[in-house]
Amino acid sequence: MDGLSSLLHPGSAWGYVPAGLPLVVLLTGYRDSGQTVRQSMETMIDHGESDIVATFSADALLDYRARRPIVTIDGTEVRDYRIPRLDLRLMHDSLGQRYLLLSGYEPDFRWEEFTKTIVTLVRHFRVSTTTWAHAIPMPVPHTRPLRLTATGNREDLVEQLSVWKARVEAPAHALHLLEHALMQAKEPVASLVVLVPHYLAEGVVPAGPLKLIEALGTATGLLIPTEDLREKDRVFRAEVDAQIASNEEVQRLISVLENQHDGFLKGTPQENPFADADGELPTADEIAAELERYLSARRDRDE
Repeated sequence: MDGLSSLLHPGSAWGYVPAGLPLVVLLTGYRDSGQTVRQSMETMIDHGESDIVATFSADALLDYRARRPIVTIDGTEVRDYRIPRLDLRLMHDSLGQRYLLLSGYEPDFRWEEFTKTIVTLVRHFRVSTTTWAHAIPMPVPHTRPLRLTATGNREDLVEQLSVWKARVEAPAHALHLLEHALMQAKEPVASLVVLVPHYLAEGVVPAGPLKLIEALGTATGLLIPTEDLREKDRVFRAEVDAQIASNEEVQRLISVLENQHDGFLKGTPQENPFADADGELPTADEIAAELERYLSARRDRDE
């Protein structure tokens, strides 16, 4: 690529990226309630084949004093020195569909140059859509399905997924600047924001990545395995419920949150998670057709 940014170092898969793939961007650091982004990123990398398309320079983008590298000391020797990574990978989902995943840390420095570099990559690889995500704490109960809010210029997707729309001013994520730049460039982009129960947001909440990966499937058509996360979520829910069972004050708080949550969603398409954007439930024939499409795709993949 002409004029390759000094922030970027091409990897082994640079010359093998097909045009028109979706790009998913998951960066950890800021706004990751319930460690939703980190868990989603690890799930996608662990369950998919990947090749490095490019790596970004930590020396240029990372504040080492805020996020220090990790050393391994064995006796009297430093055996290993690990710096946080920010990579662009060529990935495959469960059906063999290829996509690009930009994952790692949120840059501390040079946001504008980083943004220009990603916009250039989007154009160079003729990316079909860009989808990024983060998670924030909200006064919602863990006893209800997690919800999303969304922004971007993919209006149908935003309307379908977003449960909360408001005019707010808040500290920015580096990817807010990227989203703004892609919208200015008329490139399809959407951000997905998982709303995590505020009283659980400091822990590891498996329901967060479950919701996010589901929404990424809606946004990109990708199928990412979530069996491990579902088992972790069952264990996590049982532990939380056991702790709440002995605390009447917390039970009352959650009851209030449930009433507020249900009242807010009443009459909206999001009141029923199986409803479409118009609030209509799928018919039995539609469910059967979707199941057959999925099974057929799995058979083709296995063969």
